[in-house]
Amino acid sequence: MLRRRNEFHERYERFLQDLRNEIVSGTLAPGEFILPENTLSQKYEMSRVSIRKALDELVHEGLIEKIAGKGNRVKLPDEDRTPVVIKLAWFSTSYEIEIVKRIIASFEKKYPFVKVELMLYSEENYTRTLIHSMDEEQGPDVFVMSEMHSREWVESRRTDLLTGYIPPHLLEEGVSYPEVFPLFQQGEQMLAAPFIFSPVVICFNRSIFEKYGIKEYQPLESWDDLLRVAKLCTKAPDEDGMVEHYGFCFSASSNRWPVFLLQNNGQIMKSDRSRSTMANENNIQALEYCLSLMYKEHVSPIYAHGSSHLAEGLFMKERVAMIMSTYYFMNEFRDHSIAWDVMELPRGKQPATLLLGGGLAINARSSHRQVAEKLVDYMTGDEGQRLIKQYGCTIPVLRSAAEDDALLDPAIHPEHYNCYLDVLPHAYPLHTLNLTQSEIELLFDELNLLWAGMETPADTCSRMESLFNERLEASTVKP
Repeated sequence: MLRRRNEFHERYERFLQDLRNEIVSGTLAPGEFILPENTLSQKYEMSRVSIRKALDELVHEGLIEKIAGKGNRVKLPDEDRTPVVIKLAWFSTSYEIEIVKRIIASFEKKYPFVKVELMLYSEENYTRTLIHSMDEEQGPDVFVMSEMHSREWVESRRTDLLTGYIPPHLLEEGVSYPEVFPLFQQGEQMLAAPFIFSPVVICFNRSIFEKYGIKEYQPLESWDDLLRVAKLCTKAPDEDGMVEHYGFCFSASSNRWPVFLLQNNGQIMKSDRSRSTMANENNIQALEYCLSLMYKEHVSPIYAHGSSHLAEGLFMKERVAMIMSTYYFMNEFRDHSIAWDVMELPRGKQPATLLLGGGLAINARSSHRQVAEKLVDYMTGDEGQRLIKQYGCTIPVLRSAAEDDALLDPAIHPEHYNCYLDVLPHAYPLHTLNLTQSEIELLFDELNLLWAGMETPADTCSRMESLFNERLEASTVKP
């Protein structure tokens, strides 16, 4: 008897939740009649008495109303109705938070039965916090996932917590950018729906370029070209050895310097992850070029590189002419008076840059999955994506919004915003290097000796190859 009662309770709750989600998500529109009681009784294998009892609950919640002689109808919105609340989690350092708030307000206006609660989490241990919250059944219904977080989810082996929902419209040919999807993919499984993205590009100070006679928009063709322009824009030291501004600022961020590795056909790990190839000559050459910018050619400042945004900070102070950056960080420039623009990175042996992205993931344990899907549909749809483009530099994944020049604002967007279209065909995720997220973090920490000028590229590459291979060997040893 206990089992039958549990099975009945599950059917009862599923019916209530299904119908509730259909109403709040707009699948059943205000004023629309729901299926007759006898039809619902057959569909959910419940008596009409039980169906009627569940419908009474929805009447009490203010979602439906009984119309004598006609049936049950979805109520029109009113101020007294308690909305269904779904939780949307975001990491607190995101540049898109204010735009997301605009999207939420627009979504709630369209779906008055729904209230979206925006939850801001610290970026530190963001993925771990989400997993713990979901295990405690207190997790958000929807949350943002960067490409770095995607690697963390794969490494956590908890992707079972994700539905992998992708809005059908994003899968239509020509609607979105297919290059962004692999950022959130594990084998054949999608972890999140692409939402926004950015390749790594060059940001340059137009005033400094003009001061040193460089054409306002002069694409850099090669590493030698980058060095030439950086030398022109580096002011000679004063009598105290101080340099007022440099032509370039190298960044040791794991989302910046690997560009040189990719452009030089570098490889850190074999594709089958059988062993590391860190000590190959292409890697050494790429790192030698990075070091030369600071220690040999003196076109980039030399200092501790613990922060991933030191270069951007100097750029905003107009102390460097060029940096590698993303469309994400360009949102910071709108409050500064600097004259700036973007261009494609110079090419090494092959054109290549890094591709970063943000996706929207749905908690598989959410009790409001239909509503969560509606929110993801909206945020990746025309209205949500146009707000992304209109109020920020970050690139929407929906082509119709991203490529609509009518949405460009000179106070927000650079003149050559559409540079990304030329870059995207050779923009690659960091996982192209076949490293796990923990290995990427290890590499970032271990390269500090190199960036500090305390180790040669050859020695660093040899040491790191041995370290990676030791870890690989240890991971294959059976307990």
